[in-house]
Amino acid sequence: MNTDKIFMYTDGGSRGNPGPAGAGVYICNEKKDAVRTAKLFLGKVTNNEAEYQAVILGLETLKKVFGKDKIKDLPVEIRMDSELICRQLKGEYQIKDDNLAKLFMKIWNARVADFHNLSFVHIPREENHEADKLANEAMDEGSNSQSGLF
Repeated sequence: MNTDKIFMYTDGGSRGNPGPAGAGVYICNEKKDAVRTAKLFLGKVTNNEAEYQAVILGLETLKKVFGKDKIKDLPVEIRMDSELICRQLKGEYQIKDDNLAKLFMKIWNARVADFHNLSFVHIPREENHEADKLANEAMDEGSNSQSGLF
């Protein structure tokens, strides 16, 4: 498996906002070979909370796949179609919602502790179909097949 750079596509969705929500993650290498996928039913949360939870799920998945030592220097480009969340994670937008601030801090702490080479990229929705599909599957299934985030 080529691990020069990893691309992690994330998406979160909520039906009702807040409503039943899901997170989806599609991880691939530079050759576009799938490395791992993950999905998680989140219960009743907002769309923005689901977007953050998708990033957290992705980081947790990366840690399981590559191990704590290897991820420290592994270049990971996180791609998402939520411009708001992407800009908040890049430090370009302020976070005014307390729930989002807590989720942001989980990601920030994970960056400091384990992920030293993360970047965030906003992509068009059309380029995020795999993660979107997984988030919708999680919402459809409505069951929590994974335990806890971080």
